[in-house]
Amino acid sequence: MAVTQQLARITPDYLERCRRHAALHDGDPDWDPPAGDHLDLDWSPVALRAVCERAGLESAGLERTQVDALRRALDGSAAVDLGVLNTWPYPIAFVGPATALTPAEVAGVAAELAEIDFPALLDRLPSGPTLAPLLGFDLDGDPARYLLRHFHALQAFYVGAARRGLMTVLWWD
Repeated sequence: MAVTQQLARITPDYLERCRRHAALHDGDPDWDPPAGDHLDLDWSPVALRAVCERAGLESAGLERTQVDALRRALDGSAAVDLGVLNTWPYPIAFVGPATALTPAEVAGVAAELAEIDFPALLDRLPSGPTLAPLLGFDLDGDPARYLLRHFHALQAFYVGAARRGLMTVLWWD
């Protein structure tokens, strides 16, 4: 079974509903966010970070705030208590604890991600079959196309969450 990164857009009220449900039902938070607010990033996060690192920050025109935003978009923060989603026997994450970003953090991340010209970063790196090993992952097919698809999905996911004032929850499953 492959372990992949998952993201969900939820309201703070939804998280509170999960807390109440867990308190009444032996710890079961009844975690089931809407399918339209779910993003499966597959195993792209490691390679997305590596593109930013390998392309070179200053020479690629990438700001430190943008790299930090990408990191937060993929790692979450400690600002939200997700104990209810990280507690046995109902943890949602297979590897490590679930994390989250508040609606305010999501808005900041979305604004910074929107400024990243990911195709330009990829243009600074070798193309074809030499790209995947350079980034530390194994992939059949075109790595640049795979990474572009996942980066654009991540951008759109955060922009949509920010527009709707939602928080994000992140986990590896």
